[in-house]
Formats: sequence, structure tokens, C-alpha cells
Amino acid sequence: MQGYTPYQQELLKLAEQLMHSEMANNDPSHDVFHVLRVRKTAIRLADSLAHSTALNIWMVDMAALLHDINDHKYATSTSGTVGLKEIYERMSRDDAAQLEWILERVSWSKEKRRREEGTWGELEEACVELHCVQDADRLDAIGAFGIMRCAAFSAVTKRPLYAEGRNDTAIAHFHEKLLNIAGSLKTELGTQLGIRRHQVMLDFLASVDDEVKDINLS
Repeated sequence: MQGYTPYQQELLKLAEQLMHSEMANNDPSHDVFHVLRVRKTAIRLADSLAHSTALNIWMVDMAALLHDINDHKYATSTSGTVGLKEIYERMSRDDAAQLEWILERVSWSKEKRRREEGTWGELEEACVELHCVQDADRLDAIGAFGIMRCAAFSAVTKRPLYAEGRNDTAIAHFHEKLLNIAGSLKTELGTQLGIRRHQVMLDFLASVDDEVKDINLS
């Protein structure tokens, strides 16, 4: 927390505590370690922009820590909502408004819905804090970690890994969403990292295809 004010440090500690309490029992696809990876990557992306762009790295840090609180796939109580409210109440009005605004826009599905509704506008296109957290979250959804996370979530939800002709499998999810992520990244460094991770997925899918051919020939 070097470089943060006492006010910022206190709020980061609250965010860390809430994240750990809310994510502790999640499966490996959306657990504490996922959030910590996103946090580190988001800060790295923010640092890469800091020399040329005015941005609030502390806000990136806060949003990265809290980006999966109240994820509809896991929220089973109001504890996340209550925890976020307590954090907002300790923040300045402007900081609370910005953090809430970012958290409402981080996810792939929320951005997609807003674009379809025509409510994704100039503010969203200009907010580098949002972009850093979005890119970090999406980078963790692709590449080697993305492959492992997809398998982990498939196991928990009993989604088949592969079934020929079906579109409800883990492999189908790559074609439906994951292969589209690299093209959606917004920061320069995020885009560079995304190219490499995208190739990891292509290589993996090619190996799956090869093994399916082997099975069908046996």
C-alpha cells in the first residue's frame, strides 16, 4: 500500500476483508486467488499507463478487489451488498460514486448488455480505471488460467467438457465467448498479453481436435 493515504489504506483493508469473506468458499474458477491475480494484473496495466494518462491507481486497486462481489453465479445472501454499502459509506461521495459506477460495468455480460441497449457511451470508452480492471479480469479468463478456470467451472456446474454436436459444453464456451475476449481488450499492454494468451487457447483447442480425431479413428 506504499503511496496510498491513510484513508485509502483503510478502505483497501476493508475491501480485502470483504473480498476474502465473500470469495472464500467459491470454486477455483472464481475464488480469492482469481481476484488476487486480477488485482495484480490491473495494477500492472495501470502502471503501464501512468506515464501518459491521468488515472487513479487506488481506484483500480479497489475495483479489482471488489469486482466479483455479488456475482450472480455465487451470491446466496445479502452479505456482499451490505459489505459494499458499508465501504461506500466510509468513502467520500465522489469516490463512492466512481467505484460503484465501475463495478456496475466491469463484467463481460454487463458491457454486452449496455452496448446492446445503447447505454455504453463516451464515459465508458474514456474511463481508463474501468479498462484496467476489465482487461485484467478478462485476461484471467483466457490463456492457461482461462483453460483451467473453464474446466473448474464446468466441473462445479456439471457441464460436459466435450460432446460432439452439443453447444452446452466447456469446449463450446471457448467458441461462444473465450475466443472473442482478446479482441475486446482496451489497454495497450492488455492487448499485447491477450495475443499470447489467445494463442494458448488456439493451441489447446487444436490439441483437443487432434485427440477427438484419434478417438474417432480407434
